[in-house]
Amino acid sequence: MREVEVKFEVVDLDALLVALKSRYVELGDLVFQDDQAFAPLGWSFGDSKLGVSFLRLRTVNGRHWFALKQPGVNAQDCLEYETEVADRRQMHEAILRMGYWATVRVAKSRRTGRHGEVSLCLDEVEGVGTFLELERMVPDDEPATAVQDELAAFVASLGIDAVRTSETYDSLVRAAQEEAVRVPSSRESTEAVSTPAT
Repeated sequence: MREVEVKFEVVDLDALLVALKSRYVELGDLVFQDDQAFAPLGWSFGDSKLGVSFLRLRTVNGRHWFALKQPGVNAQDCLEYETEVADRRQMHEAILRMGYWATVRVAKSRRTGRHGEVSLCLDEVEGVGTFLELERMVPDDEPATAVQDELAAFVASLGIDAVRTSETYDSLVRAAQEEAVRVPSSRESTEAVSTPAT
């Protein structure tokens, strides 16, 4: 089985909540997830993710999970294996010894719900924004793009203002971090202009 998903940045959260309620989608309580992403040594952001095994450590309410994801047709079509681990620190060190490096931390508050076979996640990702993620587990021989089109059609049918992204959360967080470093604040820009030469 594979996990196939689509992800949309939410422009109007209130409109989304109303639309989901009209489809009888009940979202659960807010849960904070603290994720650390890992990539193989030698892999860098911007390189292809297809066929590469990425690792993740997640902590939720004091419990820890280790996951491996390997993208297939695209970054949102993954083989996935996940298991609970007792000691996050020890697992972190073991991952580094396996030939991986820690890439970015993804901190998010998540509410989940279901619509038939589809899992829905409403995520507020620190430093990035609010996203609606739809996931479905499918057999290995089911075309990922067809499933993703089906999931995207459901979002379109909600009639909300949302922007689809093909990126994963680790890439979105990394891009936001790089943008924050690259673009000075308006105050810094003003200070730089107004500082007299000596």
